[in-house]
Amino acid sequence: MTETENMRNRPDKEKIKDEIVKKLKRTFGVTFEEATKEEIYKAVGLSVRDLIFDIWADGNKQVAEQGVKRLYYLSAEFLMGRALGNNMISLHLLDTCREALSDLGLSLEDIEARENDAGLGNGGLGRLAACFLDSLSTLDLPVTGCSIRYEHGLFKQKLVNGEQTEEDDNWLESGDIWEVPRPEDKVEVKYGGQIEELWTENGLKINHTGYNSVIAYPYDYPVIGYESKIPATLRLWSARGKSDIDVQRFNKGDYAKAVEESALAAAVSQILYPEDNHEQGRQLRLKQFYFFTSASMQFIVNRHKKHYGDLHTLPDYYTVQINDTHPTVAIPELIRILMDDEDMSWDEAFGIVSRMFNYTNHTIMSEALERWNEQMFRELLPRVHKIVSVIDGLFRDKIWNKWPGDWGKLNELAIIGNGEIRMANLCIAVCNKVNGVSRLHGEILRTRTFRDFYILFPDKFLSITNGITHRRWLAKANMPLTRLITEHIGDGFLKHYREMDKVRELITDEGFLRDFEAVKAENKIRLRDHLYRKQGVEIDPDTAFDVQAKRLHEYKRQLLKIMHILHLYHLLKADPDAAVTPTTFLFAAKASPGYYRAKEIIRLILSVGELVNNDPRTRDRLRVVFIENYGVSEAEFLVPAADISEQLSTAGLEASGTGNMKFMLNGAVTIGTMDGANVEISEAVGDDNIFIFGARAEEIERMEQRGDYNPSAFYEQNDDIRRVLDSFVNGVLPVPPDRQFRDIRDALLEDNYDRADQYFLLYDFESYDRVYAELMRAYGDRDRWRRMTAANMANAGAFFSDRTIIEYNDRIWGLKGLAINE
Repeated sequence: MTETENMRNRPDKEKIKDEIVKKLKRTFGVTFEEATKEEIYKAVGLSVRDLIFDIWADGNKQVAEQGVKRLYYLSAEFLMGRALGNNMISLHLLDTCREALSDLGLSLEDIEARENDAGLGNGGLGRLAACFLDSLSTLDLPVTGCSIRYEHGLFKQKLVNGEQTEEDDNWLESGDIWEVPRPEDKVEVKYGGQIEELWTENGLKINHTGYNSVIAYPYDYPVIGYESKIPATLRLWSARGKSDIDVQRFNKGDYAKAVEESALAAAVSQILYPEDNHEQGRQLRLKQFYFFTSASMQFIVNRHKKHYGDLHTLPDYYTVQINDTHPTVAIPELIRILMDDEDMSWDEAFGIVSRMFNYTNHTIMSEALERWNEQMFRELLPRVHKIVSVIDGLFRDKIWNKWPGDWGKLNELAIIGNGEIRMANLCIAVCNKVNGVSRLHGEILRTRTFRDFYILFPDKFLSITNGITHRRWLAKANMPLTRLITEHIGDGFLKHYREMDKVRELITDEGFLRDFEAVKAENKIRLRDHLYRKQGVEIDPDTAFDVQAKRLHEYKRQLLKIMHILHLYHLLKADPDAAVTPTTFLFAAKASPGYYRAKEIIRLILSVGELVNNDPRTRDRLRVVFIENYGVSEAEFLVPAADISEQLSTAGLEASGTGNMKFMLNGAVTIGTMDGANVEISEAVGDDNIFIFGARAEEIERMEQRGDYNPSAFYEQNDDIRRVLDSFVNGVLPVPPDRQFRDIRDALLEDNYDRADQYFLLYDFESYDRVYAELMRAYGDRDRWRRMTAANMANAGAFFSDRTIIEYNDRIWGLKGLAINE
């Protein structure tokens, strides 16, 4: 269907109203007057879904008929956000639907709020995957994302008695109107058992016995891009038992045993990232990753046989991107399927797989590179372990040929070593391309993290900087700014990202700058009202909104920020006339339930907030607010309202970051280290429009190599640092004596930890304090600040995920769009 046809078939306001009323009757058996808000939301969503399904069905049919190459994007997370409003924008229906609902006495915003955020992701990894689906669809490139249909999200965060608690995120409790079950594509996934190798006149045959299995039951979820002709497909696999109930046991009265097998199978897809600080949790995670990758590989093979036949042509029709190491087991699994089920030789199967797979690395930290205990892996996946062992043997030969006699190099680079299976090493050994996600990250991978791999495979490595979808993070999250931009340059930038560059011509236009500032003020009021409704928190939109919103991890250094707030508190206590700009500090982060230090940092933030928010001498100048249960929908309120974007990670540890890009797009000014994509943001906006502090990555590396960093010296020599750290333990903070923050203080100073202050907070504190003061002086110069914020927004186009996808496609995937039948 062409865009002209789409425009012609787009429903008007009256048709939408009529469709909503019909859906209520035909789906729920109620009239509009009787319907609940939940039913009305579903009726609206189903009406929009029908329009998407028409385009989706036509696009998928043409992809199959034309034999167009399709990307399979494997990720343990897809942090999608709410779909309703985003889909309306993509279909050019937002204003029409708003008017239709208004005529019915309803608010679109109230109806949207009935949709649960899909509990399919947690942080930047999942949000990037979601942005990629949006961009691939907008660019009309065929893609299927593959993951798990988690019954429960990570958790709902509640702040109780000054600390994080976790509650069940049962996001599917009311169903999901966007998904479509595909029972015809269900497959069996096998665990454990024994493997018998039988050599016959036709070659090797594998007999797998004594295994346990689950059924992978698929659901498809359309992701429509802006004016898309080929909506993306998100395929989510749900785990089920071979049968729901053992009838014989049930009839004997053994009710628990009758459903035990089904319940154990369903556990595989129950929850996102089950806690893995115990053996059962680690096993479950491995089961999860194998579950969705095995199901996805089986689906690819079955689909190819149905449409194209010869499996030797798989690489001509499919390319597979592994998003971080979680889906790595897909590599040996596809080899297993091609050899054991389809009778290919090793050389044939390995050759096909090595042409199909590519790997995106997302971490520089070696401890975050996934490794599995070999014994557990062998017991759970015996045949796959055998295949990994063969790959390891062949790869060891390659290493030995390159560095003969170097046992240290061999053990370091091998896939299996020290009783572990190293998934990143497996990816690099087999995949066609390996990419980092910012220019700095790619350089560190080549020169540090994977230096020897780069020597072995120099042509494999490349850098492609991450991006965000401006449909979600501008058109959806910041409608007032979208309207302002559209008034000046039209709305073509929503489809063609390079048109955003036209905004650069407006950043010296005083009228535009005044309107831009008014948009920011409007968004700050919107956030104020939202936080009051949601948490009963009052904030002043006339203060500076200083925001740090990201997953809670020590290297992201939320601790540095709260230390600095405590420093400002002490300044004001000593001198009420100190030059401290009235500021609301907004934190948003979840800490993994088993990550003790991260949860303690949240408790510290809340404690400092209680201190400064209630002290008469500081509460009008400093306010600390922690936004509960941060996710995509919360971010859509927070990001457009931010004045200051805090990007404080230790230089050399953040692969890219995408929050920095979202805040930049919405006119926040960054204070940050030269880390990840901050380096490229700095180049894009210019030194005058960003505030950089702290040690550079090479300086951190030198200190680590020399081992001469002494944080205690900074404590002894810097009165401000000493005053802040002493406040953790001397009763300044409003917590009981036995709940002071001695562990955090000691981790920054004491040698009996792995390494005192391993993320260099004390080293960077003075630099941060100095640069932060410069930032606040700039904030006080309203003309200068307007120009800075506009310059950030106007230069954000380089960080749109459409650009990222075009680069992936040009350098890795080689996808082509449809020859659309006009």
